[in-house]
Amino acid sequence: MRQTKLPAVFVRAGTSKGLLFHARDLPADRARWDALVLGAMGSPDPYGRQLDGMGGGLSSLSKVCVIGPPSRPDADVDYTFGQVQIKTAQVDWQPLCGNMSAAIGPFAVDEGLVRVPDGPAVVRIHNTNTGKLIVAHFEVRDGVAEVDGDLEIPGVAGTGSPLRLDFLDPGGASTGQLLPTGNVVDTLQVPGVGAIEASLVDASNACVFVRAADVGLTGTESPTQLEDDSALMHRLSAIRIEASLRMGLAADAEEAARRTAVPFIAVVAPPTDSVTLSGDAVPAASVDLLARALSNGQPHRALPLGVSMCMATAARIGGSVVNQVCAVAAREGGGPLRIGMPSGVLQVAADVKQLEGDRWHVESGGFYRTQRRLFEGTLLVRGLGV
Repeated sequence: MRQTKLPAVFVRAGTSKGLLFHARDLPADRARWDALVLGAMGSPDPYGRQLDGMGGGLSSLSKVCVIGPPSRPDADVDYTFGQVQIKTAQVDWQPLCGNMSAAIGPFAVDEGLVRVPDGPAVVRIHNTNTGKLIVAHFEVRDGVAEVDGDLEIPGVAGTGSPLRLDFLDPGGASTGQLLPTGNVVDTLQVPGVGAIEASLVDASNACVFVRAADVGLTGTESPTQLEDDSALMHRLSAIRIEASLRMGLAADAEEAARRTAVPFIAVVAPPTDSVTLSGDAVPAASVDLLARALSNGQPHRALPLGVSMCMATAARIGGSVVNQVCAVAAREGGGPLRIGMPSGVLQVAADVKQLEGDRWHVESGGFYRTQRRLFEGTLLVRGLGV
């Protein structure tokens, strides 16, 4: 069978890895993109390993990004994200990936899409999935994005050059509203589970937040402990499906179950001593809350950055489930939120304001990441013509 050659770049961005493509190298017909990226990543794979492609068998390692000229005057480039499912022949173009967003500005500079002098660079990115702007700040040296530096991020070995991402007006990215139901807290009537209090919040990505204690957890569990508890995973899936319906993200339960990317579901708990995947102790005093999240039905080994941004936003919304479990200083203060997650402590900032009545608005949110280009060259995809 003939293999199709396709220019591509393989990148580690934050705690994710994925393929980056120029829009000009993909078919003009968007309907043909799914088959191409599924083949590139090695999906569907009933064994869940994606051995016959570039994917790594985890949702955080099965991602693609398409970068092209801007479609709006206040941006430098357009960025479209695709979450490639592992066991099914499905690509979800709805969510935003915060981690992979860290690769877009450097890609634009390294590939000559944006011309900047050496030194501090600013690239304005239009994310087409959400219609929102992301501003990337990073260093450029000898005409390319710097990769060496002293920033260490939880879940990634070693250090790298710091890159700051500012998400502008991230509210309503998936549903059009920061609080899709209009409520800070909803009581979900979940088939087979019962009544569950949850906060349904949409900032960067739509998320459903529930208290860890309400689903029989402490918030200190490892991803393996979560995944091995099939009854728990079923309960969380059922809660996520009901939340999807309440947020208007799916027409029925079948569609909600099929669309596994959004809403994300995360459990949150008050600060307590915990241990990271690498065995490091995380004292309760070093975090404002604990969180564990599922990404495409899998327990995440860190925390998806879109979820982190949404969680930081929810923490500033008085009375939300996230706000309730936060340390008092975090509920009342305006500094970065310190989230204890499986790989360590993640700091995320969110500028949230209460408007007239019970309306809330998030001006912006931001965090630091590192990124590194791992491979550039020609990708081989079987049986496709572009």
